[in-house]
Amino acid sequence: MEDLVERARSAQDDAHVPYSEYRVGAALRTADGTVFTGCNIENANYSNSLHAEELAVGKAVEAGHREFDRLAVSSSERDGVTPCGMCRQTLVEFCHDDLVVVCDEGDATPEYRLGDLLPDAISAETLGK
Repeated sequence: MEDLVERARSAQDDAHVPYSEYRVGAALRTADGTVFTGCNIENANYSNSLHAEELAVGKAVEAGHREFDRLAVSSSERDGVTPCGMCRQTLVEFCHDDLVVVCDEGDATPEYRLGDLLPDAISAETLGK
């Protein structure tokens, strides 16, 4: 797990954050152990900014991966940042409720399950009802 947190921390180096100066990195591990990283990329029109988690998911999906077991998220503040609601919904599209989400607090790394972070999420199953 520490390696995944370190990968998330390293991903922050590539962040483009001229407005908030709040760097975020994410490291997403696939079922076969491959790790994809992402960083936040801000845009002056904040709604067009990219989040670290969605960038990591996008890279993994583009490479053909659809099974994930663990995600680490870290910010420059080491404040235990969790994925925002938009990123949680993106994760739900490609991950199971039991995806482990590790949040970097510096000295501690609390873990959550995706299903606990976003219960009753919109999914292919809910759209079919």
